[in-house]
Amino acid sequence: MYQFSYADIQDDSVADAKDREKQALSRSIDLLVEAQANGVGSRQAIEAIYFLNRLWTVFVEDLGNPENALPRELRANLISIGLWLMREAEEVRSGRSTNFEGLIEVSQIIRDGIQ
Repeated sequence: MYQFSYADIQDDSVADAKDREKQALSRSIDLLVEAQANGVGSRQAIEAIYFLNRLWTVFVEDLGNPENALPRELRANLISIGLWLMREAEEVRSGRSTNFEGLIEVSQIIRDGIQ
C-alpha cells in the first residue's frame, strides 16, 4: 500500500502548479512567435493577444491574493510586469505597436525564472 505524507503531496502539488504555469507561458510564447511571423492584423495575433490577456489576468488575480505564498515584493513586481504585458498587448492589438519581441522576451524571462 502507498503511504504519502502531507508534505510530499503538498510538494508535488506546488511542483505541478509551477509546471502548469511554465506550460501556459510556453504556449503564450509560441502563439506570440507565430503572431509575430504573421503580422499584427493576423488571426494568429488576435489569438496570441487574447491568450496572453487571459493568462495574465489569472496570474495577476492569484498574485494579488494575500494567501499567495510568494514574498510580497516579488508578487508586486510580477503584478507590475503582468500589467505591462497586458498594456503592451493592447497596444499591439490596437495597431499602435508591433512589439511582439518585447512580449516574447519578457514572457520567456518570467517562464525561465519559475523554479
